[in-house]
Amino acid sequence: MISRLRYTLREMWASMSRNKTLTAATVITSTISLLLFGLTLLIQRGFDNQLKLWTGGVEMIVYVNHGAEANQVAFVQGALESQTTVIESVTYCSEACATEVANTLFAGDQDSLQQLIPKIPSFFKVKPIDKDSGEVLRTLKSTFKDLPGVFDVRTPDQQVEVLSQLKSFFGVRTLLISGGLLAASALLIWNTIRTAMFARRREIEVMKLVGATNWFIRLPFMLEGLVQGIAGGFLGGIFMLFINRDWTNGVRAFPVSSGLEGFVVTDGYPYTVWLIMILVGAFVGAVGSGTAASRFLDV
Repeated sequence: MISRLRYTLREMWASMSRNKTLTAATVITSTISLLLFGLTLLIQRGFDNQLKLWTGGVEMIVYVNHGAEANQVAFVQGALESQTTVIESVTYCSEACATEVANTLFAGDQDSLQQLIPKIPSFFKVKPIDKDSGEVLRTLKSTFKDLPGVFDVRTPDQQVEVLSQLKSFFGVRTLLISGGLLAASALLIWNTIRTAMFARRREIEVMKLVGATNWFIRLPFMLEGLVQGIAGGFLGGIFMLFINRDWTNGVRAFPVSSGLEGFVVTDGYPYTVWLIMILVGAFVGAVGSGTAASRFLDV
């Protein structure tokens, strides 16, 4: 078993050494395509962070003063729930809940986060019955703002709608581009394995004559494509982490009034994306090399 593993690794390395140019081109293409794929996932997560307060149909946020007593919170909740013809649901987020939300939304502005945490307000997420009632709800903004214990009331505006459209616009297009590049990577791996098998056609013929099975012959070539795909995912992940760190530092330098604090991803998600990139690279490499090794075995 160990001797067979050594043979497989030795033959894989020999094949990659013979085709250095094709191997380098394959790894570079895989790296670029998987980098774009990973950045797409990070961009989507950044948009989700920025829009987190407004997801799930929430059309209004009613902030309650920090340290408000239970009866004040209950009064505000009762006033909101009394609007049964307009409001579908009212969800309360305590100060502990609000702290978790703030850690996500202000990940790119640590100074503001440190100032906010000690006096963070709790809030109500208000979901209207439909879009039309949402418009009515926004007309009641001043009324709710005057309720005892209410710190502020916020409703979405045109910028939030534009942000949602940008998320869809960039998400679809970058995924299509990265998908095309991943297909190109698979074709390059396919061509690399085909070239390697053709260059060693006489050896393969001799091996088959002495009784070697198709899988014994095929395995080093399949492993070669798998390694190329994994290498592309690994290198793409390193570049992705570097770009994400650079972007995060850039966002933190923006003015607080820019409203872009949520456009960063710092909660460990980039490392999850890195793992996904490696798995996708391994899948693409396995598919490309497996197809080529099966098709061109009789060379």
